[in-house]
Amino acid sequence: MRNTDGPASKLKAPAGATDCHIHIYYPGVPSAPGGPPVPEPATPEDYRRLMARLGLSRVVVTQSNAFQADNTCTLRALEEFGDIARGVVAVTPDTTEAEIARWHEAGARGARIMDLGGAARLDVAHAVAEKVKPYGWHLMVQFDGRDFERHEAALTALPVPFIIDHVGKFLEPVAPDSPAMDAFLRVLKREDTWAKLCAGYETSQRADWSDVGAMAARIVEAVPDRLLWGSNWPHVGVKPGTAPDDAALLDLMLDWVPDETTRNRMLVDTPAALYGF
Repeated sequence: MRNTDGPASKLKAPAGATDCHIHIYYPGVPSAPGGPPVPEPATPEDYRRLMARLGLSRVVVTQSNAFQADNTCTLRALEEFGDIARGVVAVTPDTTEAEIARWHEAGARGARIMDLGGAARLDVAHAVAEKVKPYGWHLMVQFDGRDFERHEAALTALPVPFIIDHVGKFLEPVAPDSPAMDAFLRVLKREDTWAKLCAGYETSQRADWSDVGAMAARIVEAVPDRLLWGSNWPHVGVKPGTAPDDAALLDLMLDWVPDETTRNRMLVDTPAALYGF
């Protein structure tokens, strides 16, 4: 059982606050071929305790790389969470329309494009986008942000809305005025593109995550009305014993998004509109 106990966050989450990025792992469910090992279980029951601790109301369950294109765990979690949850699933060029329709009925609203070990990567993003477009879905995109200049044209040509994940997921943080960050912000000029402030600890080289925070500051300034927040619970991408405290991750938004109106829009209004809560 995951330890979700601890002090409450300093940030008092407004009604409807949404964690837009978590993963679920059920006991006894192995990884799919090609996926990384499954960590210790992290179940909806575990996460509900964390929601209560942080005062969160809603959640977006994201397909884990461990399960590749097998969305069984994500769909099971959506059923267990009920109306408070939406999902981002793995869609490939081989996924059928009937499958997408079934997943939509279950609460899926996005398809994950994950260059860093996922089932569907950037080279199939356009094909996946065409499959989910009739359902009003978006793509949730993650790759090494240092490659933004190389991917800029392909991203801006996508025929559906999309989210750039994990503060751009620069595997080595860059200066806020770097060419790669400039390319990121040009991509964000699309009116149907969002940036997720999530998991900066995965790439930060500093104990206070201020190097990623400096990049986040440019993002917040550029698109204050198109921000999302996620915890990345249960933090499987870090060494054992080094996972950040989830209350600290929420409290970080007091610094990264100091304007309360902007912060509440990020936590409540934007995810409600994007995911149909």
